[in-house]
Amino acid sequence: MKLILTLLAVSVLFLISMLHVYWAYGGRWGSDLAIPVKEGEQRPAFVPKKTGTLLVAVLIVMAAMLMLVQGGYLQSIQANIITRIGCIVGSCVFFIRAIGDFKYVGFFKKIKHSEFARNDTWFYSPLCLFFCVVYMFVLL
Repeated sequence: MKLILTLLAVSVLFLISMLHVYWAYGGRWGSDLAIPVKEGEQRPAFVPKKTGTLLVAVLIVMAAMLMLVQGGYLQSIQANIITRIGCIVGSCVFFIRAIGDFKYVGFFKKIKHSEFARNDTWFYSPLCLFFCVVYMFVLL
């Protein structure tokens, strides 16, 4: 069960990372559903820059690699205290993302009128909670 959950989480994280690279280089597919909008408007709450989007892509790949290493699924790299701390940090980051900022993202967001908000409630935040739980599994 642990193997299936880990490989599923890692696969989804790699896909999300590739999507961020696609967006960073001008791709538009799905981008309108990935950014929260301001209350009462259809304008994005922020406009991500290319470097920021690429940084997010790299951090997501690092999160996936930490899961693989700590879970013992990469034979060439040994799990150690650094990977353990990285997984604890990753778990906390995904948990905080699931809880949200109490305005635009997370289960407790205030602005719930947009397509992003609906997707965040039913898909993005539960996915972050799933990643948090998988991190806990690989830490055991």
